[in-house]
Amino acid sequence: MSGAGIRAVSRLTARWARTVAADDGTVFSAAGVWPLLAFLADGAAGQARTELSEALGVPAEVAAAAARQLLADTASVTGLDAALGLWTRQSLRLRDDWRAGLPAGTYGTFGDDLITAQERLDAWAAERTGGLVERMPLKLTRDAQVVLASALSLRTTWRQPFTEMPLRPEHGPWRGRTLLGLFRRSVRPDRVGVAATPDGHVTALTVPGDNGIDIHLVLGDEGMTPGQVITAGVGLVERTLAVTEGGRLPLGHVGPGLHVEQRPSASPEPIALDVRTVAYEVRADHDLLADPPLFGLPTTAHAHFPGISDSPLTIGAARQSAVAQFSAKGFRAGAVTAVAATPGSAPPQLAHTTTVLTLTYDRPFAFLTTTRSPRLLLTSGWVTAPTPYPAMHLTPASASRASA
Repeated sequence: MSGAGIRAVSRLTARWARTVAADDGTVFSAAGVWPLLAFLADGAAGQARTELSEALGVPAEVAAAAARQLLADTASVTGLDAALGLWTRQSLRLRDDWRAGLPAGTYGTFGDDLITAQERLDAWAAERTGGLVERMPLKLTRDAQVVLASALSLRTTWRQPFTEMPLRPEHGPWRGRTLLGLFRRSVRPDRVGVAATPDGHVTALTVPGDNGIDIHLVLGDEGMTPGQVITAGVGLVERTLAVTEGGRLPLGHVGPGLHVEQRPSASPEPIALDVRTVAYEVRADHDLLADPPLFGLPTTAHAHFPGISDSPLTIGAARQSAVAQFSAKGFRAGAVTAVAATPGSAPPQLAHTTTVLTLTYDRPFAFLTTTRSPRLLLTSGWVTAPTPYPAMHLTPASASRASA
């Protein structure tokens, strides 16, 4: 995969993470948004082209080629599926050179029967994500001219599964709840590490799948925001943060949620890593137009995409639906992102242009999903509502052990 493309997706992930609210669990995929922004930049002009290029982190002139490469590379990873879809109103004519820049087999049309067209789009989203995302994140409207969508789904099985057991936290926001805990012991202390960031310390665990996909669980110091923890996770994935691996940590409390101690043993044994975490399912819907500068999307009704069609077009809607599931046996995630273009008005005649800069400034934890080599960020998120332990399996004896 292109190093520039991987770094660009990581930077968009970090910027998006800063907008995550502390009280809400979420999941999002910058890798699902980035190709759409790239193809839009390829057909944009003026200030919209400039702002999309800045959000992408690559020049608009090479954006479409980079998006095609990213989609092809992600689709080549076992357990990872990526797809692009384009649908236009039957009466709209696209520019041949822009359409030719899209991957083959992505084009379809729709007419005035929006109910049937919506059903086709919803079926595409469900099929491309294995049913994880059941419908397209946006609804077709009468003024919709173009729908450009991406679908991303991934699945992996743990090399070493976890054992399910009740977990009852004694402190923090999950205190007093009986959760579906996951436990496993390994002899790979290098799977865990501690890093210092300007915002605090984080402990990160890598859970490898069996097909080249890794899940990184990142726990920050109390008081760190979701954005700070996820951003730290991006730094760990990119290897820009210095990490002290588990085998080199001293005795005692060495990082958030991590203790090192010596225990008596009947025979020499290697260093062991005991992990207790929780099962979770996180679902989220994102309105990308709620923060247009983050994605470089134009906010006015003026026409911005003469490279896509002679008909004036602007962005009418942009949304993403995403889901992530972490269990004893493995991990699944899916994301569908869609952008709808509607008729735009003629742009005003201005003597000058201007660039707008926007600065966007327990225990829940962050997760980041990556390909193993190279490390392309696929999904990221924040867990606030782990799966409860099934009441039917909780006996008085197990409840006592859970609180111990």
